[in-house]
Amino acid sequence: MVAERIQTAGVIGAGLMGSAIAAHFAGAGIRTHLLDIVPPNLSPEERDKPKARSRFSESGLERALKVKPAAFFDPDARRLIQTGNLEDHLERLRECDLVVEAVVENLEVKRRLFETIAPHLKADVILASNTSGLSIAGLAEVLPAALQSRFVILHFFNPVRYMRLVEVSSGPKTDPSVAEAAARFGEFLGKGIVYAKDTPNFVANRIGVYSMMLTVHEMLAAGLSIEAVDKITGTPMAKPKSAAFGTADIVGLDTLAHVAQNCFDSLPNDEERGVFAIPEFVQKMISKGQLGRKSDSGFYKKVGADLLVYDLKTGEYRAQEKVRFDSLGAARNESDAGKRLKALIAADDPAGRFAWRLLSRTLLYSARRVGEIADDILNIDRAMRWGFNWELGPFEAWDAISVPDSVARMKAEGLAIPEWVSAMLAAGRTRFYGEDAARPSYYDPRSKQLEAVPDDPRELRLIALKATPTRVVKHNSGATLVDLGDGVLGVEFHTKLNTLDADVIEMLGHAATIGETSFEAILIGNQGEHFCAGANLMLIAIAAQQKMWSQIEQIVTAMQGALQRLRYAKVPVVAAPFQYTLGGGAEVAMAADARQAQAETYMGLVEVGVGLIPAGGGCVRMVERYTDGLAALGVDLLPFVGQASLNIATAKVSTSAEEAKALRYLSSTDGISLNPAHHLQEAKQRALGLARAGYRPPLPPLLPAAGHDAARTIGARIWGMVEGGYATQHDALIANKVAHILCGGMVAAGTLLPEQHFLDLEREAFVSLAGEEKTQLRVQHMLTQGKPLRN
Repeated sequence: MVAERIQTAGVIGAGLMGSAIAAHFAGAGIRTHLLDIVPPNLSPEERDKPKARSRFSESGLERALKVKPAAFFDPDARRLIQTGNLEDHLERLRECDLVVEAVVENLEVKRRLFETIAPHLKADVILASNTSGLSIAGLAEVLPAALQSRFVILHFFNPVRYMRLVEVSSGPKTDPSVAEAAARFGEFLGKGIVYAKDTPNFVANRIGVYSMMLTVHEMLAAGLSIEAVDKITGTPMAKPKSAAFGTADIVGLDTLAHVAQNCFDSLPNDEERGVFAIPEFVQKMISKGQLGRKSDSGFYKKVGADLLVYDLKTGEYRAQEKVRFDSLGAARNESDAGKRLKALIAADDPAGRFAWRLLSRTLLYSARRVGEIADDILNIDRAMRWGFNWELGPFEAWDAISVPDSVARMKAEGLAIPEWVSAMLAAGRTRFYGEDAARPSYYDPRSKQLEAVPDDPRELRLIALKATPTRVVKHNSGATLVDLGDGVLGVEFHTKLNTLDADVIEMLGHAATIGETSFEAILIGNQGEHFCAGANLMLIAIAAQQKMWSQIEQIVTAMQGALQRLRYAKVPVVAAPFQYTLGGGAEVAMAADARQAQAETYMGLVEVGVGLIPAGGGCVRMVERYTDGLAALGVDLLPFVGQASLNIATAKVSTSAEEAKALRYLSSTDGISLNPAHHLQEAKQRALGLARAGYRPPLPPLLPAAGHDAARTIGARIWGMVEGGYATQHDALIANKVAHILCGGMVAAGTLLPEQHFLDLEREAFVSLAGEEKTQLRVQHMLTQGKPLRN
């Protein structure tokens, strides 16, 4: 069965994981049956009521709809989920192409479930378990032989929608083609696949929980506080900002302890088994219900606006102490994860020594697991990046700090080096990965040589294309034009956070000219962390401080001109937004003929947060999208323009690409890519589709104005917000300017206006606001603090 042809799935177990898996399936367009047991304590009156009998699955679905962060891309996808129970609705499983078990982590419970459902599964079903650590061989024993061949582990990570990792593990009798189909289905869902061996807790949890438990034990030995350890083990060590104990609170102390205990119990021969032993203070916290965020207290506890920390000496919560280490101050200014880590572990202070102790042991432990938990270092590194959000996997981190130097330091400290690592160094290889990023490769201890990272024809890799000099059409410090092949010109931003500056804007103009003369289509996209986080505020701040209003006007005019040029280019323009697509980034995407967005696209016109308004055509595009087709109907435009004005004035940002459609930042016909690795290739195909289907540039529209009276009505609502304490006077000033622009200025309702009229209003309002002292304070606050100022 082709993975993409899985039309109907069953998920058994409507707890936290099961309901989230069902939500993600529904978000991918998969019709899903969510089943759970009949509640055991039903009253006599309830026993014959279908809703009561399916209460567990119903409540699981309701939980998935309410959970934060959201489990659904679009809550309306709940219509694809049908709830039920395991007594009345087993026959539904015959419809399912895939059935995923996500019940309690108990071997006997799972085995009894498999015995129950096996007679109700169709012959070509894929049966999967979401177990986080039980043996697939032990689970499969109770299945009929034919079903054992179709049984795999599909281990999703929580939260399912956001964590990219899915571990796939095969049993002794699993048909390889079934495992391959399960992996392809995972990729269809947008996941990164890691092939794990049938060992306790598979790959990511084995390494990740080892690292977390090691951190706990080393903290106790070093006498450091929880908050001090988290200052070290987060960003400075190329780990998530939540760091060790913040991450434990997110995961749940009970969940962490369960995984650690499973390792301790199941790995009697593990040379570091003692690391998985749960310290007494953690056991006490769990017994008191201090489980982390889900119980409102764990290693940290939020009290009002304060985040208190658990005191290891008193067992009570207290205010966090200031943590200062010279090495952390130096690491804070280094953006490159590898350089940051290398500098930290070289530091001769408590933070540097603690980081080295953790890192060196984690690297050695990971190296000893190659061949045991996964075949190669590639799968281990991917597991840690995709499953624990490490910036660098263990072997990538080892390369970053120098394998020869770090091994020499380990030996000097009496640490045992895995034989295969010593053999690699003895053979003259000093890195685990090849240095040609365009043709990535990794060292394989089995072949004792570099092996190529497998190519994926569905992935378009810009770094590989740019390795061929003739592919680079034009380049400056802000952006590059790249020949993507098949007649498509790529526009790649590469500023910090891919923000828009003069170089990027200049390159957008060149893209239109070169695209029209030498290519069939233009694709705006990149493979950084974000599509574009907006305009470069520093340019505006400096010009405003120096009262260079004409320079600000020139910046806005250049931006508007470049995007209008692309809007009406003679070849189709497609944008590929993803992650942060904010402010000017949203305007770039909205100016294109079409968009192919990643599912995780957080898009919005957020300029009001820094006291400004969208001035790159964002207001024009919102008027166009909210009034499309209404002028001919004679409909009152106020409710529609009012909603557009509200979205801008409140800096509304979508929580997904689906919501961006509802907010009309994306069009209803825009495409959505679930898999980030396939995103650019799918965007390229969309551009080619437009180019080869008789593309003609759009005719510049005449947009209907809601009129001055509508702007005054919106203004009255804004004043009500100020009177109610929901907005400041400066908020009102900005919001009124937004309403003035969107309603067309000082014109009568129904007046048809060209786009340039709205662009002129945008530019005038932007320059005016840039001169406001409170706007300048907002801009400075964002630049220095990284968050909005309300003034």
